[in-house]
Amino acid sequence: MCLAIPGKIIQIDSGIDDIFRVAKVSFNGIVKQVNLSMVPEAKTGDYVLVHVGSAISIVDEVEAKKTMNILMQLEGLDKPDEWENLS
Repeated sequence: MCLAIPGKIIQIDSGIDDIFRVAKVSFNGIVKQVNLSMVPEAKTGDYVLVHVGSAISIVDEVEAKKTMNILMQLEGLDKPDEWENLS
């Protein structure tokens, strides 16, 4: 299973050209470098879904925050039988 994590672009660094850009993206305070090649229209302040170090789409802020909250709740679960109680 693949998982993309939402994060907020806090800074876009100049890249090789307008297409090959990288950004600093915050994931609830953890900042990582992310490739923006697949979302050339992304700008500072946008929320993006990131998979394997690349932003794959721009997402709505409300949905990004809901998703991150769910992922943070899942972090505390360590047994598959606890997953049934999530609905």
